[in-house]
Amino acid sequence: MPSSTSNVKRNAAIATATIAKATAAEKKTIKKTIVKKTTGLRYWMQRVLEECDHVSTDFSADPVHDLRVSLRRCRSMADGLIAVDPDPDWKAMKKAGKRLFQRLGDLRDLQVMMEWIEKLHPAAGAVAVEHVVRALLPASPPSEQKPVAIGDVSTKESGSESKSSTGPQPNSPRDPAAQALLQILTRREAEQKREARAALGEFDRKQWRQWSKSLPQRAAHICPGSGVFKHLALERWTAARDLHNRALRNRSKVAFHTLRIGIKRFRYIVENFLPEEHKAWSNDLKAVQDLLGEVHDLDVLWATALASQIFSTETIPSGIPPGGSFPDEIFSKQQSLSGAELRERWHRQIAEERAKRIERYHRKMVGPDSLWNVWRAGLPQGKQIQALATQRMKLWAKALDPDFAHSEHVARLALELYDGLAAKRLLGGAASSRLDRPTASSTGRGSPPDRPGARSSLMMAALLHDVGKSKGNKGHHKASLELIRGHSTPLGWNPQDMQRAAIVARFHSGALPTRSHKALRDLLPDEQKTTIQLAAILRLANAFDSSHDGHIRRLQIENGQSESSKIGSGKPEGEARRPRRTNGFLQKPAAGLAKNEALVIAAEGYAPGSPTAQTIAAERHLLETVLGRPVMVRAMKSFMVRR
Repeated sequence: MPSSTSNVKRNAAIATATIAKATAAEKKTIKKTIVKKTTGLRYWMQRVLEECDHVSTDFSADPVHDLRVSLRRCRSMADGLIAVDPDPDWKAMKKAGKRLFQRLGDLRDLQVMMEWIEKLHPAAGAVAVEHVVRALLPASPPSEQKPVAIGDVSTKESGSESKSSTGPQPNSPRDPAAQALLQILTRREAEQKREARAALGEFDRKQWRQWSKSLPQRAAHICPGSGVFKHLALERWTAARDLHNRALRNRSKVAFHTLRIGIKRFRYIVENFLPEEHKAWSNDLKAVQDLLGEVHDLDVLWATALASQIFSTETIPSGIPPGGSFPDEIFSKQQSLSGAELRERWHRQIAEERAKRIERYHRKMVGPDSLWNVWRAGLPQGKQIQALATQRMKLWAKALDPDFAHSEHVARLALELYDGLAAKRLLGGAASSRLDRPTASSTGRGSPPDRPGARSSLMMAALLHDVGKSKGNKGHHKASLELIRGHSTPLGWNPQDMQRAAIVARFHSGALPTRSHKALRDLLPDEQKTTIQLAAILRLANAFDSSHDGHIRRLQIENGQSESSKIGSGKPEGEARRPRRTNGFLQKPAAGLAKNEALVIAAEGYAPGSPTAQTIAAERHLLETVLGRPVMVRAMKSFMVRR
């Protein structure tokens, strides 16, 4: 008896300890689940490696889909970050992910088509089982009842097998064309699984694991939700909206497929980099993408059915097999369809399903209350667009330029020179593009002509002129030309101004520009003149900061400034401001310089005889040639205001 009691106590103690251990393990698991991060580049790159292990077992539909989603997330984040960080590893990671993604795509397309066949043309056994299950289910309130799609019951009963990989059952008759197409797709699926296994074997997981450590560190310094990513999202929105307009005009299959990709790119930027906007828009973005995705799936299904020639049989019997006992209300006992009739039935069914989804998309995306307007209201407006475009390009240049502070300083000096020369009317009218020419009403008498196109090009060229140094100092001006030309034009900047800026940056050093140079010879004469003028200004501005220390703080054109107009000239205030008169008429102030008059540039911080002064003397030659007059540089005088 005592031994029996002790055994009971010992067993109870063991049970208690086991329960306690299990409870602790469960709490620990819950804690880990709560703490584990499920967003961000690092998470999704590690998820790719995990899904590679999962998919390698049987390449069923769900693991293939999950791996493609993980790859797409990584590539979409790289696509956004590469706009502000030109590190070559981003492009390499995108390329590696793209190869595996595309080779899994053919397999995924087959699996999706098989899912659609199961949905649109279920086996007879699946329909009968569904009716039986619905009859046996207990009654529930209407609010709790959920509709069961045709074909879902048989999928749930299959257990471990994926519904997309479920082949045709010999004792489950269905639409004969669907049966034939399923057999064709099942054979193709086996072939594509072999191709996918080979692609997975070629995927360099070791390199991907290294990128999963290094690239998230590069992404950490870029703050999600910043204006730069809002500007990038606006670019994606604009491109997608244009695709929307095109799709509604021609309603072609290709147009809707391209629209789906455009909305997907917009969605991924919002999802990965704009957390607040994603919280508000995620459901609508997913719903719209799903609608267009189903439209594309139906288009692919119909095209595959036609290419597979499943409607070529003249007469196709369909109905209950011998010995079948399904109810009369479900299937007709005798039915015979010709190939043309079967094709027409398929086409009508697919067209109806497609039209429903297009109509739902139309209701969401057309009209004053459309989702397009909702999304646009949360993105940058007006002058913010160009300012954020400049900020984006500065981030890009900063990652390439070893001394971007120098480039920013050169940009300020170049714009001061440009404004001064424009005020003295020393720049020809070709400096502005046709769209940028000012009207008489926009410029007052004596004011410099407004040339926003040329001025913007000069600012871009000055900010980006040293990005080529990322490839080495030798010939960096040529590398800058190629890098700027290869970069897409951000929304808010003019593509023509961007291309002009690339050529201007090319000539900030090295050989002097000539009209016969390969970078200039294809331009119109006015455009050639404008580009060479801007190159001359940038070349001299760069010389003013040749020491990269910013000691030349400010530039000013001193020609035409009379002593009476200068601060502290020694004359009474009223006399200094009194306009000159000739024969009782006000004398017009001289707007430009006299013929052959030297251009005088005053530089704050300039010291004659310094190394910077020698560089300036060498680099002013191009500006002298462009202006047709000598250029003199002297230290800026300081005038004290007399009281």
